[in-house]
Amino acid sequence: MDLPLRQRPIGVFDSGFGGLSVLREIHRLLPNEQLIYVGDAGHAPYGDKTREAISARSFAVSEFLVSQQAKAIVVACNTATSAAATALRQHFRTLPIIAMEPAIKPAATQSRAGVVGVLATRSTTTGDNFRQLVERFSSAATILVQPCPGLVELVEKGELNSPQTRELLDRYVQPLLAQGADTLVMGCTHYPFLMPLLAELCGSDIQLIDPAPAVARELQRRLAEAHLLRPDSDRGELSFWSSGSLSHVQSILPGLWPDPLPAAHLHYWPG
Repeated sequence: MDLPLRQRPIGVFDSGFGGLSVLREIHRLLPNEQLIYVGDAGHAPYGDKTREAISARSFAVSEFLVSQQAKAIVVACNTATSAAATALRQHFRTLPIIAMEPAIKPAATQSRAGVVGVLATRSTTTGDNFRQLVERFSSAATILVQPCPGLVELVEKGELNSPQTRELLDRYVQPLLAQGADTLVMGCTHYPFLMPLLAELCGSDIQLIDPAPAVARELQRRLAEAHLLRPDSDRGELSFWSSGSLSHVQSILPGLWPDPLPAAHLHYWPG
């Protein structure tokens, strides 16, 4: 049965659990909205795949969300944004599609030292959009880019403060601090889950920037502009779909999401 437009859900997707950091901010800002989250864990990590493969998965998951009558889609993954956001917008022309952008602009303006570190996956750092973003704001601050292989996999295992996570994160961060960075940008949606550990490793003088709140505000703006916001009298529900192991989801999810979140298995979706 077709739902009225304003009652339709918002679709959010990532390769795994990382996009929950974005879902958290959307739910906080728009508690009345129905939210469907897809973690494409059966095809994760995206970071070691070709751009063509990432684009194919992004289209497959988006088609699934459209089949669920999504009124908007949030690409809660920097790697998928780099590989597929432009093509998704061209294909789903009538559907608001909100994607990630590393918060380099606000970081460059807020940095007191004029030195910004960006933590990101290797795939994100090699994308044209990312390089253009760095070049655009390099006159406002020195932008230090740090690829962080291995961090996504540790978050996917729920290891937010394990010795291995601590050692790896410290290895990536210390060179940035040694070069004078006083502001660190989370250039992957998995990394906000490591911000408590980052704060411990870096100290209170280092500013940590998560782009998720800005993404939630942009979603709110786009929905309001299209008159698609759900009535305030409604209370939204959340659901989680995974193309990976549901038992793994059920074991890791409580450590990343404070409240019970219904999870279902996405048995098959082409792409």
